[in-house]
Amino acid sequence: MASDTSTDLLPDLIQRALKGGADAAECVFADRSTLSVGVRNGALESVEREESRDLGLRVFIGRRQATVSASDLSERTLERLVDRAVAMAKLAPEDPYSTLAPEDRLARGPHRDLDLFDGVERSAEQLEAAAVEAEAAARAVDGVAKSEGGEASWSEGTWRLVTSHGFDGRHRGSSHALGVGVIAQKDGGGMERGSENRATRHLTDLPGAHWIGEQAGHRAVARLGPRKIGSTTAPVIFDNRVSGQIISPLVQAMSGAAVARGVSFVKDRLGQPVLSDGVTLIDDPFRPRGLGSTPFDDEGVEVERRELVTKGVINTWLLNTAAAAQLGLETTGHASRGGAGAAGVSSHNLHVDPGEHDLAGLMREAGRGLVVTSMFGPSLNPNTGDWSAGVSGYWFEDGERAYPVSEVTVAGLLTELYKRLVVGSDLEFRSSFNTPSLLIDRVAIAGK
Repeated sequence: MASDTSTDLLPDLIQRALKGGADAAECVFADRSTLSVGVRNGALESVEREESRDLGLRVFIGRRQATVSASDLSERTLERLVDRAVAMAKLAPEDPYSTLAPEDRLARGPHRDLDLFDGVERSAEQLEAAAVEAEAAARAVDGVAKSEGGEASWSEGTWRLVTSHGFDGRHRGSSHALGVGVIAQKDGGGMERGSENRATRHLTDLPGAHWIGEQAGHRAVARLGPRKIGSTTAPVIFDNRVSGQIISPLVQAMSGAAVARGVSFVKDRLGQPVLSDGVTLIDDPFRPRGLGSTPFDDEGVEVERRELVTKGVINTWLLNTAAAAQLGLETTGHASRGGAGAAGVSSHNLHVDPGEHDLAGLMREAGRGLVVTSMFGPSLNPNTGDWSAGVSGYWFEDGERAYPVSEVTVAGLLTELYKRLVVGSDLEFRSSFNTPSLLIDRVAIAGK
């Protein structure tokens, strides 16, 4: 297997780079296998199989660095890879923050088993059957007129990092996914889309195909006959499928790289309350079978469960080694990257702790307003936090659903909206970023 190929290859490339003139080096190897099957109207539409192997080498000469990559692992290619990396590093400009992660922060083995790999490889026939079943269930919902297709897939991959200062770690993961999209149509010609998609590490955790299809169909039908509403200011509830898009701008603004560049609307708010005291935001890299789980970050740094926000107060930035150096801080284990290039910053498994009321309870508390079930085209000024997004959903009166709504925009200054967040209780772990429904008591709504 390709992962076995990396056993001796990566340490050898590190040694070659050091002998060739590098002061330090790191090597990343990734291999991935994917099979996906698409259907439409019960008929097979596509079958795609991908096998990939990628190797990246980053070398350091003083504060200069260079990165090269290859998918061809022949001896001739590897020789050129090392020579080219060292030659490029000698010519590169100096970067005062260019370095490997601190040795004392590295995650030393044995690494925690997070149960990220199940070893199940579904055949194309099995994937087709699942996609057909999901699509059929969606099309069977009364009011559904057309199918946009169903798709099922599985993938597995291994990622390994070796560095010249003693880190050697790898993790292996799998993914199983199923999704379907349909169009519902009302008498008179109005049409609305609806979909449902799920992905899990283990096949046994994936919801049934029939359930996924029914969810897609009912979601499309529920959107039929939307009304346009006039511009107003009213309570807005973001349901738990879209509420993460309200918090994600904050997570981006908490990136150390954004703070260091000064393009963060919370850059001066570390240790201060930014959200309501009902919001606690947790990043947990150790959730078993989590889609964002990892035993170490992409620089080999030890990770830990952190409360990024506690009762509305920002506790920390998300930092890799370079961003931490720029800010005079220490890495928090949030380095993220694909190959061996300089790392970016990313969270692991994020979630907002649930509150007291479910969606129905939030509607009763608000009385009247808009529930947002879909969001598109969000716009953000990263310096000020001015935010807007096109949304659709439904209006509610006296705590009860009244009618669908579309073609409206919600907008506001996030630092003001965040202070009035009320957190729902309906937290579901569907992805690597999960939030319950969120209520804001006054939001500007632009309608007709």
